Amino acid sequence: MPLIDDYVTDVLMRDLVGHDRKPVCFLVYLWLAAEQQRRQGAVQLSYEELAESIGISKSSAQAAVRWLIRRKLLAVRKQNATAMLSYQVCSPWRDAERRLFLRGQ
Repeated sequence: MPLIDDYVTDVLMRDLVGHDRKPVCFLVYLWLAAEQQRRQGAVQLSYEELAESIGISKSSAQAAVRWLIRRKLLAVRKQNATAMLSYQVCSPWRDAERRLFLRGQ
């Protein structure tokens, strides 16, 4: 079973599901985080494969990815115009903690 940061279940889940009212975004984030841990790197797959893996529609997967990118919770790369997307799950709360630690606060 993949390890999940406490922040994901204690804060992010309430933020995406309750505040943003986008539960599919939480499912996409959670699945990609787990898959990234299993593969030990970025996850490369199509929207169709992503949607099928989670059990949602392709358009829901696309909308969730757009929202997660907007929230800076997901980074996406593409080698060229026809290549599949490569997803990298981001953890901005860790970066903030690291910056505070380095400042000595």
